[in-house]
Amino acid sequence: MNSETNATYDVIVMGGALSGAATATLLLRHNPGIRVLILEKNERLGRRVGEATVEVSAYFMGRVLGLTQYLNESHICKQGLRFWFANKDTASIAEASELGSKYQVKLPSYQLDRSTFDEEVLRRACAAGATLLRPVTINGVQLESGGLQTVTYKQGDTTHTVQARWIVDASGVAALIARKNDWWKSNFEHPTTAAWSRWKGVRDWDGRELAEKYPEWSAALYCVRGTATNHVIGDGWWSWWIPLKGGDMSVGVVFDQRVVDFPQDGGKVGERLKTFLMKHPVARDLLENAQFDESDVHWRKNLAYYSTTFAGDGFVLVGDAAAFMDPFYSPGMDWISYTTSSAANLITQQRRGASMAWLVPEYNHTFSTSHRCWFRALYRDKYEYMGEFDLMDLAYRLDLGLYYWGVARHPFEQGDKALHTPPFATGEGLIYKIMSTYNRRFAQIARRRRRDQELGKTNRNRRSLIRGFRIHRHDAIKLFGMLAEWAVLELREGWKSWGETAEDVAASHLPPQTVPAVL
Repeated sequence: MNSETNATYDVIVMGGALSGAATATLLLRHNPGIRVLILEKNERLGRRVGEATVEVSAYFMGRVLGLTQYLNESHICKQGLRFWFANKDTASIAEASELGSKYQVKLPSYQLDRSTFDEEVLRRACAAGATLLRPVTINGVQLESGGLQTVTYKQGDTTHTVQARWIVDASGVAALIARKNDWWKSNFEHPTTAAWSRWKGVRDWDGRELAEKYPEWSAALYCVRGTATNHVIGDGWWSWWIPLKGGDMSVGVVFDQRVVDFPQDGGKVGERLKTFLMKHPVARDLLENAQFDESDVHWRKNLAYYSTTFAGDGFVLVGDAAAFMDPFYSPGMDWISYTTSSAANLITQQRRGASMAWLVPEYNHTFSTSHRCWFRALYRDKYEYMGEFDLMDLAYRLDLGLYYWGVARHPFEQGDKALHTPPFATGEGLIYKIMSTYNRRFAQIARRRRRDQELGKTNRNRRSLIRGFRIHRHDAIKLFGMLAEWAVLELREGWKSWGETAEDVAASHLPPQTVPAVL
């Protein structure tokens, strides 16, 4: 086998999908003449999870990367989030409790076919001046603080060695640098697993068939349901329903391993996925005649992980190569927006003479703090209560309002530089304390309900249709009304779980169910 040494570059990007191509684009924009090499393992990028954007990532893709026209022409405009709940008495989609918007959304977001979207971002990075090599297999990475970094890769039958001042790890869940250096850590506080596929023949949420069968249900709101990210939810699990351009539907299940055990028998993963979902009346109405793509079925255990190091003087991790929390609310695309923007800014500052002696420690502290607080405020133990309509109704309105007023407004008001500072970067402030507290309390209330066999009482024939939030500081006054609702909940029921001990928490994690309990 031959070995060759190629030219030296300024930056080597390992991975050509959105994280890598976006970082390359920003580097080329802010550093005229910079030499960027992208190493991509696939001849053609395929579909992947991360198909739904939310407001920050939509801002990044549209206004920062300049993709608004392309997104509107080639992908689907998303109409927010919808949630569907059921209990043992729920017979159909019309009887399921529904949570979502009443009107069309106020800010843009999109449903993406990642195979075509990522290819377009990569194409534009190359048009801007990046060099692309594909398909290649990366065999080794050698880091040298403050010096030249070395990457060894194989293309065809030949092994090559290439060097650069900076390496950007955009290798996704492979997390090449974090795993090689033992920085990669599984998040044992959040034991979740996912199974997913793409489907054809899913019944149209907004079609005549369902409208004629359930006319009152169809007429209950003014926006379309089908282009939202719909969430069909049970105790300890949820499923996403994301429409893709051309008619396919991305459908997947995520569950807490402490509460639900995905069926291990009953055929291949796709067949078990359909069996799992058909226990829920909403999924049953939609999947009756649907078929999954047998070549596009996936399974991933222990989804949540993070790197203990995000950057050094010569390397930086972006996107899923740095961390992954949970797909609920689609935070991964926002994480990409912040990490790619910050990585490009870090490299740009070094090239302009800034000292890495203080920038790198600050960078690591910022993203470590952000990831920890982001997870603990929003996701820790959320699966305990997400199957309860009344608890999720209040939690979702609080989560969404605080996201609009505390996170999404910053890039719209301050521009691209706002993406250099991720959420909760300053640590455990007031917003963190509010979010982590109501998230913890709702989980405790749900655990109490589970022990008392009182789950799901509001999961039938309820509807919460939200009129929408704006990026307007005066709207933040709505927070006080929601906090008052929380106070009423505590006085009505929450007091029963005050003083809950660690032993109570452990006892509430019942043996996993082999089918999704729709209680």
